[in-house]
Amino acid sequence: MNAHLAYISNRTYVFQDYYWKKDYYTWPSSTWRTDPPRTPLNALISGPAAGGPFEPNDPSPRAVSENFFDVVCPGNKRKLLYTEDIKPKIGWASGIDILNSWAKILRDEPAKCIEIIPADEAFDQFPQTFDLWLWGSDRVLSLWEPFIQSPISRLLETSPVVNSAIDANEHLFFPRGSRLPVSGGAKVIDTGSDSGWPKNPFSRVMAVHVRRGDFKEACERLAYYNSTFYSWNLLPDLPDPFSVPPSVRWNTDEYNQLYHERCFPETEAMIKKIRESRDTFVKSFDGQDVVLETLYLLTNAKGEWLAALKEELERDGWHTIVTSRDLVLNAEQMDVNMAIDMDLARRAAVFIGNGWSSFTSNIVHRRLTDGNKPISVRFW
Repeated sequence: MNAHLAYISNRTYVFQDYYWKKDYYTWPSSTWRTDPPRTPLNALISGPAAGGPFEPNDPSPRAVSENFFDVVCPGNKRKLLYTEDIKPKIGWASGIDILNSWAKILRDEPAKCIEIIPADEAFDQFPQTFDLWLWGSDRVLSLWEPFIQSPISRLLETSPVVNSAIDANEHLFFPRGSRLPVSGGAKVIDTGSDSGWPKNPFSRVMAVHVRRGDFKEACERLAYYNSTFYSWNLLPDLPDPFSVPPSVRWNTDEYNQLYHERCFPETEAMIKKIRESRDTFVKSFDGQDVVLETLYLLTNAKGEWLAALKEELERDGWHTIVTSRDLVLNAEQMDVNMAIDMDLARRAAVFIGNGWSSFTSNIVHRRLTDGNKPISVRFW
């Protein structure tokens, strides 16, 4: 969204390396070259937000790296804008009003080099230009149409590193074992390939985001704060919205159970949701031959729990099940494994995500930008 702000302001966007939470990195701290470790943005995404070109007739300035910005705009040449001076004047406006307010400031400022300085956490817990209070509310939805039509969205692409990982692991997604369809009795698609296998294996894949481990505590916090779904997961055209009935009182057992069922579902509920989502998607094609026969689990789960889930899914008719842990990645690809999972979910025919997850929301954005039907996006 910052890149889109720069675009409509006719400013050059300055992109930075990406800093994960330290404990998200696979490598031991003794191997880090910098502390904290960082990932080049170009390893995660491609497109105008990462310095790629706009369309041929678009004169908008291309984004540059932070290192280049430091060279052409040294500190003494920068106009500093402080969020603590600007954000209080904007207040709790709609997303589009926040965007337009910042764009006017940037367009009206004569200085060639601008740096936006975030407020101290003691003043503003979330000092970003577009902060968590916006992304975690339906105020963000007014940004959807202009953002999805922006070249920042339309030209967003998968990075070469991520593409290389998917190419190397594509064979895992071709169906194995019994090929009886698990899509409500639909016939197998005629792919036109001599082997009888689909040319694009992801056209028969359902991807599901199964977050476990520390996410249980996160779900409890989300319930305590009466949190809504996150960002684009709130889009009204998507199935499976979440709301707490007015009759259910805050922080009661019934209230907390509603959050638990949708945020941290148990195995039986997941099996049921996967089955229902598969059947609903197939029926949406009005009798056309559609088959979903490979299931991909984007997950941090492991051990006995994951093995038991796979066993239950196999009993429910899924003969080919792939998990994040099955991917074979080199050192470079391992550093962007979350982006790899996201792109696999983007390519799948159907995706089930967690409505409170920014990870899921980014996948939703890519899927809808690609033109997928809303019915292909589901939430626990």
